[in-house]
Amino acid sequence: MTTTPAPAVPAPYGITFPRVLRSEWHKLRTVRSTWITALSAVLLVLGVGVLMGATYTSGGGDSDVDTVVLVLYGSQLSGVCLAVLGILVTAGEYSSGLVRATFAAVPGRLPVLGAKAAVLGAAVFVLCLLTNAATFLTAQLFLDDTDQAASLTDDGVLGALAGNAAGVTLLALVALGLGAALRSVPGALGAFIGGVVVLPEVLGMLPYDAVDTALRYFPTQAAGVLGSATPLPGAPSAGAVLLALALWAAAALAVPALLLRRRDA
Repeated sequence: MTTTPAPAVPAPYGITFPRVLRSEWHKLRTVRSTWITALSAVLLVLGVGVLMGATYTSGGGDSDVDTVVLVLYGSQLSGVCLAVLGILVTAGEYSSGLVRATFAAVPGRLPVLGAKAAVLGAAVFVLCLLTNAATFLTAQLFLDDTDQAASLTDDGVLGALAGNAAGVTLLALVALGLGAALRSVPGALGAFIGGVVVLPEVLGMLPYDAVDTALRYFPTQAAGVLGSATPLPGAPSAGAVLLALALWAAAALAVPALLLRRRDA
């Protein structure tokens, strides 16, 4: 008598990308450093924005500064905090040794990097957008009777608030890529500060037009263009710098993606 083999039963807990995403989201929100860096970033933007609004007087030295740029000066500092968060998301796991358990659970490795980037990117963008809107509205309570008075419905304001958030998010993804490639929190932080923040300032001292043109598409400079409600004189278009920032982030993530296939955990 022949017997029919029982049909194969799929594993109830197979590895899927949504499950990897859920795991990375759980790790991100349950680590104390996430809340510390996120809160620091929010307070820097909100605090500096309120300070700029409370101390501003019409006709002063900042009267020609774009309104959104004026109230979001703190985003330059908060961007460093969120870059640190991006580094901790990847390099922090190597420092703690947690990455061994992560890669044992997800042997393919690349889904882990993709999930980390997706979770960090979504979290940072939402955090920055909400913080930017709250900071803008709060600062406008002080700027209502000045030449910097504006509202969310004014041309370019919402786009600038979202653009600033997108710029900071892409910078955080660049930092995440550096952390994954270097596997060292101090090393990645030094590479980010030196290569992304300081190096463009040093290169800007060179008296060459080609260098000035290229620097407009460097990460920090490109992010600054996205946060302005009015076009900056001589600056490339928002679409061009957004594409440049996306390419920087993609390149920063491509390096660890290649290394993950060749290195041990």
